[in-house]
Amino acid sequence: MTKVPTIVVADDRPESVQLVRDLLQSEGYRIVAAYDGQEALERIRQHLPDLVLLDLNMPVLNGYEVCQRLKADPITADIPVLMLTAWAEPDQRVRGLQLGAEDYLAKPFDYRELVARIQTRLRAKQETDRLRTAQRTIRETFERYVSAHVVERLLADPTKVSLGGKQQMVTILFADLRGYTSLAETLSPDQLVDVLNGHLNVAAQAVLAYDGIISQYAGDLVMAIFNAPLPQEDHALRAARAAMRLRQGMADYHAGLPPELRMDYGVGIASGEAVVGNIGAKELLHYTAIGDTVNLAQRLEEIAGGGEVLLTECTCRLLDDAEVRVEPKGLTQVRGRSGQVTIYTLVELAEGASK
Repeated sequence: MTKVPTIVVADDRPESVQLVRDLLQSEGYRIVAAYDGQEALERIRQHLPDLVLLDLNMPVLNGYEVCQRLKADPITADIPVLMLTAWAEPDQRVRGLQLGAEDYLAKPFDYRELVARIQTRLRAKQETDRLRTAQRTIRETFERYVSAHVVERLLADPTKVSLGGKQQMVTILFADLRGYTSLAETLSPDQLVDVLNGHLNVAAQAVLAYDGIISQYAGDLVMAIFNAPLPQEDHALRAARAAMRLRQGMADYHAGLPPELRMDYGVGIASGEAVVGNIGAKELLHYTAIGDTVNLAQRLEEIAGGGEVLLTECTCRLLDDAEVRVEPKGLTQVRGRSGQVTIYTLVELAEGASK
């Protein structure tokens, strides 16, 4: 059911309030009346209306003072104000607009013009509300999983982001620690969490450095998506760079750890079509990717050795030979697939490609 817009009408003359109430109720609006400036503030804060029609010449607080206080309060600052008043001199209009009023209509007014101005202000507010809702959804969905500048790019144009599930080309990276299970048997839970978080932080920083999205942490496993939610023409290269940065980051991190606490990641990377978006029950949606490409990336991660990065043939085709050096591993049987898969080991990146 569509929400009926609520309008607060503030005027110290009861007959003026009643006239506007009758006119706008016939248009289907819900009207809340106020007869002085202080009452107007109270009604606005109580109902958080979609629009305020505000007279200027009111007792207790005049319309200018009401508008100024509304716009200074973050809770009410975005509620549009249409000043409807007999104070119609240019300097009076300018003062009202400078205090933040969105529109100004002088009394006596034409009924059709008042309705048209109200409709225009409500449409603008609805569009603003939709934009803010989209921005809030984006922030809640992505700010923990992508770098800050990617979030800002998403917020700049929320219309480019599809959250409902969309089939598209992506590159998926899975990384899983080798030796985690046996290490967990020897450490206390507190020690294990510290060591695990240190390793996961290295992986996260490697992914975020190339604007990947961290879709999943599952124990010692990390899943990352490239080419979503923002398009990246070089998504396969970004994933390869992230994998090599992860390998180097592990070496740097291990330099400060005793040998018995060092673990290496096995990495699998696959490119192809997947469905990407908010997936799950409505109470617990999660931005992720599903499909055969995702499954294949995880299968490669499972067979990769510590410090090894395995790529699918599709990923290799997306990489320029001048950017990477790979070694073919030939046809390989991976879990859950009826046929064998051609895979490659990522050996190194060219100097320019590693940046």
